[in-house]
Amino acid sequence: MLSAILAVAIWMGNSSPLLRNADEVVAMMVARDRDRQANLHGFTAVRRYVLDNQAHHKRAEMLVHMKCRADGSKEFEVVSENGWGGARKYVFPRLLEGAVEAARPEVREQSRITPDNYTFELIGTESVRDRPAYVLAIEPKTSNKFLTRGRIWVDAADYAIVRVDGKPARNPSFWIKSVHFIHEYDKTGSFWFPAKDRSVTDARFFGATELTIEYFDYTANAAQPSVSIIP
Repeated sequence: MLSAILAVAIWMGNSSPLLRNADEVVAMMVARDRDRQANLHGFTAVRRYVLDNQAHHKRAEMLVHMKCRADGSKEFEVVSENGWGGARKYVFPRLLEGAVEAARPEVREQSRITPDNYTFELIGTESVRDRPAYVLAIEPKTSNKFLTRGRIWVDAADYAIVRVDGKPARNPSFWIKSVHFIHEYDKTGSFWFPAKDRSVTDARFFGATELTIEYFDYTANAAQPSVSIIP
């Protein structure tokens, strides 16, 4: 707690002016994200999925290798699986299918946290891992299943999203009573990547199931050399 207070105090005492409203923060966030995406030519990473339903004493794990292309589309290769058979047969494949669908370029634009998809309200500042951040409430403009209702934390130096806390804009199913999730991001080199996701889904007749996804071993692709055509 003391480190968080100190970080915010130092930040507010810095000579750099504070941004005054959500529009300014979001404009910087979008501009910086555009710059980072222009310099990111795809990457590879590893994900570990852990599904846990304590009420029914069921647990499953899956390790996958992910390849993200320059256009943002993703490809997954399952490395290992163990535990709860139902999750391995039905839940994990659906999660990977959903991740592939959400990463398709035409779908990704509909789910990005931008003014096209959300309204924003600046509600304060906090410290995330000893780095000052703006806190904004986000409200989806449509009930797109990939959108979120909740809050985001935007790093005050890099203007990258470092945390998302919320619920889906649309309930995914009648059988689902509620879903709450927290996405966390961390910096690798000059890029910000997902670090950990934790979601709790409360389903009718089955109770609460927790899903944790850990992301690691990021490697950014090298830029492709330009090819000159000599007439």
